[in-house]
Amino acid sequence: MTPAVANIFGFAGMACIIAAYAYQTAKPEPNPFLHHGTNLLGAALLTVSLLVNTNPASLVLEFFWAAIAIYGLVRAFLKRGKEKA
Repeated sequence: MTPAVANIFGFAGMACIIAAYAYQTAKPEPNPFLHHGTNLLGAALLTVSLLVNTNPASLVLEFFWAAIAIYGLVRAFLKRGKEKA
């Protein structure tokens, strides 16, 4: 992958994370699947970019961003399961 293509992935990831933050801020009761899923997608896209255009500190940040998004998704799935029971 060329650095230019990696940058496109990075900008797409950045757009996902900004959109998720705006959605979280704008909605009184945001859908956690949409919020955390968009954050996870953004972190994954930024990670692809960072594997080509390496920045260790940002790579660590994206790891934690993805981990928190996965945690949020797991909590949302568990909560949804309890509500259906």
